[in-house]
Amino acid sequence: MKAVIITVGNEILKGRTVNTNTAHIGSFLTHMGYDVLRNLVVKDDPDEIGWAFETALSVSDLVVSSGGLGPTFDDMTVPSFAKHFNIDLVANQEALSFLRHKYQEQNLQVTPERLKMAMLPAGSIAVKNSVGSAPGVFMELRGKKILILPGVPAEMKDILSNASSLIGKGDLFYYEETLHLEGVMESSLAPFVSELMKKYSGKVYIKSHPLGMENNNPRLDVEVSSTGINKKEVEDAVKNAIGEIRDHWKERIGK
Repeated sequence: MKAVIITVGNEILKGRTVNTNTAHIGSFLTHMGYDVLRNLVVKDDPDEIGWAFETALSVSDLVVSSGGLGPTFDDMTVPSFAKHFNIDLVANQEALSFLRHKYQEQNLQVTPERLKMAMLPAGSIAVKNSVGSAPGVFMELRGKKILILPGVPAEMKDILSNASSLIGKGDLFYYEETLHLEGVMESSLAPFVSELMKKYSGKVYIKSHPLGMENNNPRLDVEVSSTGINKKEVEDAVKNAIGEIRDHWKERIGK
């Protein structure tokens, strides 16, 4: 099953905020068994947001977005999504109850701006936000699943975890291991990695991560991962490839 991640926010495109949400969501979905195809980053603009969801739905089984769920004028992900797909916005009773309780606990007035966060697409489910205010939004459309999350990382992580049963597991198994090598130049290991990638014919993905300068105390983390429908085959492929890399380098350094 395939997934696409959408990130909404001018602050991301301007470089003011680093997009750590995509890394977390991508890792979460990968370990849930989804094949994450791409990440679309768009500004706080109704047409751009609509385009992103339309594009994502055309190629995936699951779309997860983050950003644009707050009370301010530029938090427009939900209304833009609803408008693009001609879905009415309605006062979600669960979201209303949650927001009223949240603000009353803090002796704060429930203003129209705050109530805006309870206006959700008809037929959607409000997903509990244990950390902040804006609930997440889950719904199914065109036989696909959609989860809309806030952009605040702590809130995003909380709601994503709370929505795991709604998302459901994908149809793939993912497994990875990392091998740390001291005194290894990435360029020296590269030919063997290329040979190994050919040998395994796409069953494993090998990515080297340099930790030092090539000509000054070189070190590498070599990440080997695999995705497939058979858990044992996936794990065996990774373990075998890790073993071959380890044995190859031991031969090179005479240990």
